[in-house]
Amino acid sequence: MTLDERIWRRFQQALTEYHLLDDGDRILVGLSGGKDSLLLLELLARRARIHRPQFSVEALHVRMENISYESSTDYLKHFCQQLGVHFHTATTRFDPSTADQHEKPACFLCSWMRRKQLFNVAQELGCNKIALGHHQDDIIHTTLMNLFFQSHFSPMPVSLRMRKMPLTIIRPLCLEREADIREYAEARHYEKQLKTCPYERASHRTTARRLFEEMEQQNPEVRHSLWSALERDGRLIQS
Repeated sequence: MTLDERIWRRFQQALTEYHLLDDGDRILVGLSGGKDSLLLLELLARRARIHRPQFSVEALHVRMENISYESSTDYLKHFCQQLGVHFHTATTRFDPSTADQHEKPACFLCSWMRRKQLFNVAQELGCNKIALGHHQDDIIHTTLMNLFFQSHFSPMPVSLRMRKMPLTIIRPLCLEREADIREYAEARHYEKQLKTCPYERASHRTTARRLFEEMEQQNPEVRHSLWSALERDGRLIQS
């Protein structure tokens, strides 16, 4: 099985197993410009050309005006045009000096402000779902990070219905492996982000990533074991 076939099969499997698509869906993809969000948009645009279910896809790139962590808008716009997807941009900001005041790291505040823009634009466009490009490694790393540093067993859910707004967050790359996405991105010559974020540093997520890599070296089946535990415990779907 080729890399393209493997990625497409897992993508289709995720859509079916976790019931991520319905007829009439209007989906807004959070297009950061990284390899994961580019692949997500490409796969959803390809899937939208299949007759059932019928759904539409749009993309939003959120810029943080006071953080130099961005992608080429021209590249993202051209990428969307090639896929027949409407491309939108939005700009937001946060005050790094308030991080200690809110007892939250700057990375959390930055991510939350970007997410708020996604919520706002999704509702303005009449979208009912927001698709994010987190893959299986991301979800497992988050699970380990929350278990070891926050004392609770919970991942980023594959499907999360928001309580305060008519939106559902979906993660259709949930069965994809980061190594496969990286190889695919290189083969497709995805343009890389301009990473100059001043807050990028070692974190609990980095620790969780390294721990998982060590666990996989000791036991190649650990990925399957952790994912099966999340499924049995009903942690991947929140409605």
